[in-house]
Amino acid sequence: MGPARDGALVMGVVVARSGRLAGLGDPPAFAMSSLEPWLDRVRAGTATYPVRLVSRDSRSTAEGGRRAVRELAGQKGARIVVTLAGTQVLPAVADGCEEAGVPCVSSAFPWQAYYYGRGATEATPFRWTYHFCWGLDAIAETFTDLWALSGAGPTVGCLWNDGPQGTWSREAERGFAAVARARGYRLVDPAAYQEPAADLGGHADAFAAAGAELVTSAATARDLALFRTTAAERGTHPRLITCSRRLAYPPSVTGGERPAQADVATLAYWTPRHPYRSSLDGTTAARLAEEYERHTGCQWLQPLGLAHALIEVAVHALRTAADPTDRAAVADAIARTKLETVAGPLDWTAGPVPNVATVRLAGGQWRPGRHHDDELSLVTDGGIDGLRAEADLVLSR
Repeated sequence: MGPARDGALVMGVVVARSGRLAGLGDPPAFAMSSLEPWLDRVRAGTATYPVRLVSRDSRSTAEGGRRAVRELAGQKGARIVVTLAGTQVLPAVADGCEEAGVPCVSSAFPWQAYYYGRGATEATPFRWTYHFCWGLDAIAETFTDLWALSGAGPTVGCLWNDGPQGTWSREAERGFAAVARARGYRLVDPAAYQEPAADLGGHADAFAAAGAELVTSAATARDLALFRTTAAERGTHPRLITCSRRLAYPPSVTGGERPAQADVATLAYWTPRHPYRSSLDGTTAARLAEEYERHTGCQWLQPLGLAHALIEVAVHALRTAADPTDRAAVADAIARTKLETVAGPLDWTAGPVPNVATVRLAGGQWRPGRHHDDELSLVTDGGIDGLRAEADLVLSR
């Protein structure tokens, strides 16, 4: 199927606009509206094409994501599809694109779970689906840097579920655990819990018995709040909690009198302080966050930078493809992409595996803010040029 009847190249966007992940749909929706004027004409070789953005709601479910891909790839003739986040939804969207033979670019899901979890190997990569994100190894490196700053002992309690995040975190060779152990930490990993958690008392007791002053997790805000309340009722107060996943942006769940994220340290992959600029409209990270807050009335979210960069990468692929109307040519263009984006430099030619480009991580911590109830302060810079830590690590009292 070629371009749309009006000659436009259709870029499909699968985004959650309803269901439990609906909040994650706000950054892609804003990126679409802000970048649409830049897509009026895209020059590819000697030809010029309009690009039309067409979105479909994943409804926060895997089946909804697959349905969205069928509509975009089949009925709408999308040349490329982009999508963001969702532990169950993102792999379903990517698998749907692989089956439909349409290029897909995704983000906000650790690359090991995306790549190996969907059945690829270095020898048998995907043909149509591409991804940019940090890895579980990078999360471990960031968190161990934070643990070292805490001055706590080497024992760490692991609050890990039985889903992809927990399973891949504890994976012996490619996950979080391998890096943490290599850096001298002893991990206490009780039986995996099922989300949503009903009782985390066993975890709190196991951590206390092991003398774990550090707790790490990939829990939802709700489950982390449950753990903190349960631990406090038992008289246990970890010196520091590190948590990835949805604690990387402001949750609304509270536990007791404190927000679930209060003083929690987390990964910082994109903030207004990151020294990045859009390849499309030149917008800086700071300006993008400012515009988002001005137009939506909501606090900026880390996925905002990734959502903007997804469209940057898709446009770049259409511009550099030998034939942007040919899906195979567009996929080949993604595979050779090296691009400076508002989410940082992305390079699919450098690995770590085929189909994947990596995003650098810094360390942050949630603190009471000047402009918002809770704001993410940078505690480590992750070795990112032009980024500076702005606050000391605060330990639980």
